[in-house]
Amino acid sequence: MAEPAAAAAAPTRRRVWLKPFSDQSVPGQALFVWLSFLLPLVVWAAVSYVPFLWHPLVKIQDPASVSYFRPDTLVERSVFRAENAKLAAAGKPLATGTPANPVFLPAPHEVAQAFHKSFTTPPRRKGEKWLHESLWQSIQVIFWGFTISSLIGVPLGILCGTFQPIAKLTEPFVDFTRYMPAPAFGALAVAVLGIYDPPKIAIIFLGTFFQQVLVIANTTRKLDPALIEAAQTLGARRPQLLFRVIVPGCAFDLYNDMRILLGWAWTYLIVAEYIGASSGITFFINQQAKYRIYDNVFAAIIIIGILGFTTDRFLAWLGVHLFPWKRRRSSAPAT
Repeated sequence: MAEPAAAAAAPTRRRVWLKPFSDQSVPGQALFVWLSFLLPLVVWAAVSYVPFLWHPLVKIQDPASVSYFRPDTLVERSVFRAENAKLAAAGKPLATGTPANPVFLPAPHEVAQAFHKSFTTPPRRKGEKWLHESLWQSIQVIFWGFTISSLIGVPLGILCGTFQPIAKLTEPFVDFTRYMPAPAFGALAVAVLGIYDPPKIAIIFLGTFFQQVLVIANTTRKLDPALIEAAQTLGARRPQLLFRVIVPGCAFDLYNDMRILLGWAWTYLIVAEYIGASSGITFFINQQAKYRIYDNVFAAIIIIGILGFTTDRFLAWLGVHLFPWKRRRSSAPAT
């Protein structure tokens, strides 16, 4: 009878949410993932729908006798108050309006409507592309630029991380060149490659290649030296060390590096598409901003984020299946 009493007297373990380097339960992970998206949306909605939070402008409903007021136009609060003060002093009816935000900050429901219309409604002007057509062209630029960069940068980075003479021969120049802004080569890229997609692909390449070599080399150097020593003890030769020990040993970390570097490629896309002929998602955003259709601008920016995030989540899921031993190790119970 003493054991149940002792068990009942034992203190209950409290859940610690911010314990350093600890794994969180699956429900807890899902909660924080949803909150990471929900909290910015709540702030955006509050700023859009709650008048006293911001709303620096007034949307005119009835202009009364003010000559330059028009229905649905936006004016500053101070101007609206000053004109109404003049009307009140003259004994005339006052203008009416509702609090409003600037046109460059559409409400969430307006962006959602624009998101839907961009895939269901033809472009307003002849010759313009649909949003998905512009996005597809940008995806092709990203794909080819990053693929070419990876085909050269990953092997070179592994060699630099493995062999010190190759690192000394390559990394100083790569480190020097990576500080040169990729867009600075835009005019040269257009002169050499023309005005269409090739110079854009070249900018993506230049923006990711030099960083890629250094990141991959640094990751390769983190491989446990004991693995190399063990393989050499067993008689492994240089090609065997490279292809059967070094590359498999750091493959998981290299895979994660590539996921991060792919995000860098997306950040260079907007700059790359300013070069040469206007095209892609950047051209779509600029055209919509030119005509002050900012709900379409937000929709295009958000779809880039959705596409990038979805791609990264897919690559993370794929990595779990490509490297199952990492999954087993992370899910092993602590002893």
